[in-house]
Amino acid sequence: MKGKSYIFVIIAAALWGTIGIYSKQLSTFGFSILQIVSIRAIFSTLAILTFILFKDKRLLKIEIRDFTYFVGTGIISFVFFNWCYFIAINKTSLSAAAILLYTAPVFVMVFSSILFKEKMTKRKIAALILTFIGCVFVTASAKGTAQNISALGILAGLGSGLGYALYSIFGRYALKKYDSITVTFYTFVFASVGLIPISNIKGFISLFSNINAVYYAILLGLLATVLPFMLYTKGLSHLETSKASIIATLEPVVATVVGIALFREPITIFKIIGILVVVLAVSMLVEKYEDNFEEKYEDNFEEK
Repeated sequence: MKGKSYIFVIIAAALWGTIGIYSKQLSTFGFSILQIVSIRAIFSTLAILTFILFKDKRLLKIEIRDFTYFVGTGIISFVFFNWCYFIAINKTSLSAAAILLYTAPVFVMVFSSILFKEKMTKRKIAALILTFIGCVFVTASAKGTAQNISALGILAGLGSGLGYALYSIFGRYALKKYDSITVTFYTFVFASVGLIPISNIKGFISLFSNINAVYYAILLGLLATVLPFMLYTKGLSHLETSKASIIATLEPVVATVVGIALFREPITIFKIIGILVVVLAVSMLVEKYEDNFEEKYEDNFEEK
């Protein structure tokens, strides 16, 4: 199952990398940042609810005392990191926003070592350092373009990284008691509840008079939200939290390619190097390479 978990997380990262396609299109139809985040949450809630009703209604059962987990995954993580992420996309570029989002592994590694006693191995640290190097190259190349990257955009990108990291932390606790489908569903339920009061729902509904808006909303909800969240959450149940988070840094690679291919964002040698370095970092955590790496470097950094 562990081998499949790697694949689940990789596919999830690739699907998340397409978010910018749908968010930029919805922005052109007049949707605000919070409304786009609401689309992700509400459409995802309805889609997963339909799935659960057909598969197994018992997946809907949770204990009231566990609401804390889903306030964490749904509001503290999903709402906050999406809000920050879409601000970063608008204030920087698609690739730069994705790179800033993936400061998340740093937060996850620190939290996991404290909360879950996960070992700080040389392999993880090496992968994390390489991820940072890749991030620096891609972000530096974006700064070198004619497009301005504001301080607000950078802060929002870092905020998205923190918020995304918290999903892995709260989700890990929830997965000790509930199926990954249940965790994903209630994440979106709580996110929807948190977003409705601040999203101008009346104006939100009127914008769907454009059939193209409905089309992109469905794609955002299903392909860039429900499916990757379910895959990532499933993978998280069989992988260390810090490892899953680092593997998911493949998202900015996909986002960068999407930005270049569809939005004519400039391609530079720095972006190419950054992409290759991130891919190398992720490959270090794949099972076969991991075994070889650990044979050479058996010493672990442990929390004292």
